[in-house]
Amino acid sequence: MKIYSFKMAPNPQRVNMFIAEKGIEIPAVEINPRERAQFTDSFKSVNPISQVPVLKLEDGTCISETMAICRYLEELHPEPALFGRDAKKKAIVEMWSRRAEFMGYLSAADMLRNSSPIFEDRGLPGVPGGVPQIAELVERGRNSMGRFFALFDDRLKAAKFVAGDAFSVADITTFVTIRFAARVDVEPPSKCASIARWLKEVESRPSATAV
Repeated sequence: MKIYSFKMAPNPQRVNMFIAEKGIEIPAVEINPRERAQFTDSFKSVNPISQVPVLKLEDGTCISETMAICRYLEELHPEPALFGRDAKKKAIVEMWSRRAEFMGYLSAADMLRNSSPIFEDRGLPGVPGGVPQIAELVERGRNSMGRFFALFDDRLKAAKFVAGDAFSVADITTFVTIRFAARVDVEPPSKCASIARWLKEVESRPSATAV
């Protein structure tokens, strides 16, 4: 088993943090998008949509998509449980993880993809060119991040972690999202004291070094 990754990219960081929380080791192969390595024939044979991360199993099966990889590893290594332990808790973890991804992570991605010169003519991931940046998506993303911070600060007033009393994959998605948004100069407002409290706690975990 090995994982194709890029340490600076947020989705690989989510998987790497998950792996660290599980206390397991998986050999990594770095695919550097700055060198357009994701568009080589050799990598496209691993993932035809030219994106990392990808988990390659011993039998040659390749699993892409961040949450699919995490769910697979959860099945192999159920402790600590990062997707919840019963039907109710699993549903709550899923709910908050999806909120973090759709409200926060994708908004930060829109902002970066549509503002950074690195992604000029590459407004969508996995596409080598021909996709112009859309400036309006930057402002829309900024507005969405404001709603994300407000919602998650309220949530963390009532709960120790995003999905409740236990650290979960929802915390990983939220933590990586906030770090990702900082790259485009978007950070939680100073009034978000509950996010600040939670960030200190998550940053103290050994797995946070993966981000």
